[in-house]
Amino acid sequence: MNDTTTSRGARWLRALSGADTRGTCVQYADAPLDGETARFVTVAPDPANRFPRARDNVVGLEQGWRLAQAVREAIAEDAASGKQRRPIIAIVDVKSQAYGYREEMLGIHLACASAVDAYASARLAGHPVVALIVGPAMSGAFLAHGYQANRIVALDAPGTMVHAMGKEAAARVTRRSVEDLDALGETIVPMSYSMASFAKLGLLDELIEGIDADAPSDAQIARVRNVLAQKAREARDDRSGLAHRLQGESARRTRAASIEVRKRLAQQWDAS
Repeated sequence: MNDTTTSRGARWLRALSGADTRGTCVQYADAPLDGETARFVTVAPDPANRFPRARDNVVGLEQGWRLAQAVREAIAEDAASGKQRRPIIAIVDVKSQAYGYREEMLGIHLACASAVDAYASARLAGHPVVALIVGPAMSGAFLAHGYQANRIVALDAPGTMVHAMGKEAAARVTRRSVEDLDALGETIVPMSYSMASFAKLGLLDELIEGIDADAPSDAQIARVRNVLAQKAREARDDRSGLAHRLQGESARRTRAASIEVRKRLAQQWDAS
């Protein structure tokens, strides 16, 4: 599975679903998962993309609309067939959203919003949506592809992270060294770049250890598939939407202020 010509996300798509995938900058496939068909979706490098800033595994104009298309196609097909809504697995390996003049002028915010809306619509329509983080999940790209999932799981492996920006960019903005940022991340959880620290925020439903993210064995791929199947079942049975993100022990400890703010806003809203 270790292919240096493509991204980690695209390799995991093939590993989990088989080689019969569709699309270029957004690749997807329908494949069995736990006795039913699931749709697997990822963002992949596209060296021939007409937008130069979107030729890597980033979310640009086309990627946003293509993500929405892949998800909404599954929603429409299942609505028309009357079958049980299939799980949608977002395989996350996105370095950033595409920054550029053309992207801003042509409405990258609308493209990314279309992907967010598609994933949220799928979740609200009864599709179990599970995000599997196998690489970086950065900034607006993760918001567009993965963050709307009922359940989020990640590989505990080098190269996986969730953050607003890369270390080097964050160091320039804050006028600190990368080493200083790492030290701060040890005591300030939201500043950490480790998946274990991200899990403490209550946003991660499982951290999968012992997986070679670049060249997993068949047994490791099977273990990841089992986790995805379990989380899809949980999501199908959970009608609370995303509320569980603030209900876990880790969230109550590390996001106490956020929980209190939401509580007071609700009280003021209900009183008005």
